[in-house]
Amino acid sequence: MNQELLETSNQFWNAMEHADETGMRRYADPNCNFVHIGATCKLDKEIGFYTSKTFQPTDITFHSKTAEVFGTTGIVLTDCDYSLLLDGQETTHHFMVTEVYSKAADEWKLVAFSFTALVY
Repeated sequence: MNQELLETSNQFWNAMEHADETGMRRYADPNCNFVHIGATCKLDKEIGFYTSKTFQPTDITFHSKTAEVFGTTGIVLTDCDYSLLLDGQETTHHFMVTEVYSKAADEWKLVAFSFTALVY
């Protein structure tokens, strides 16, 4: 089950990196919450950041990913360096991303995606 959860996480990251609205909607609940350094939002606004090119990923380096399942709740911790053009400015941060998934009808759906900047 952990491998299935990690695969869902990888699919969401891939969709996000490529501003793939259909893919992001496929793996995330419509009421999913996103927490960034300077903003919080729901799925529609998050998709808008990517499709409008406000957020343009340039490189994502994954250091590790771990998954744990608690009943119908799954948590993925993704340690990564995330580089992107943010309103045209290049920026890179080392993040631990907490991804929370809920399982219903044999599918994992992302319900919360939170970036935490790491200082080491």
